[in-house]
Amino acid sequence: MQGCIRWGNYQTVRGVVQVMANFNFNTVIIGGRLCAAPELKTTTNGTVVTSFDVAVSRQDNTDFLRVVAWKNTAEFVCKYFGKGSSICVKGELQTRKYETKNGEKRTATEIIARDVYFVDSKSERAADKPTDDIPEPPAQFEPISTDEELPF
Repeated sequence: MQGCIRWGNYQTVRGVVQVMANFNFNTVIIGGRLCAAPELKTTTNGTVVTSFDVAVSRQDNTDFLRVVAWKNTAEFVCKYFGKGSSICVKGELQTRKYETKNGEKRTATEIIARDVYFVDSKSERAADKPTDDIPEPPAQFEPISTDEELPF
């Protein structure tokens, strides 16, 4: 092929990388909004995990994609993201089979998060935080308006 450079399993033609047929690739990148606040859970062996749904809009539809994050990634998501937060997730697609309590066989498709990124700026994230977290001053104290009212 004219204009073709071969490098390992890659072959470039006019600046485009073509991957050979025996190359397996499983990377997913999604961006959307969290459907609910993620909750940190601990497995029986002490590993922390969280799972959450991300709403991703398409032309005239919205997909709700299940994401599972483990260990430090799970802690990061639970600490910094809440319901409605914009999020970008990079990971891999995984399917697993399981059986319900009624004996029905099911298949779940999930994204296993490897990297999670903020989408909003820091100021936009701060604006989204509810102000309910700011405690009110204790009721037993009265505000003093001037230095003359100080008892010392």
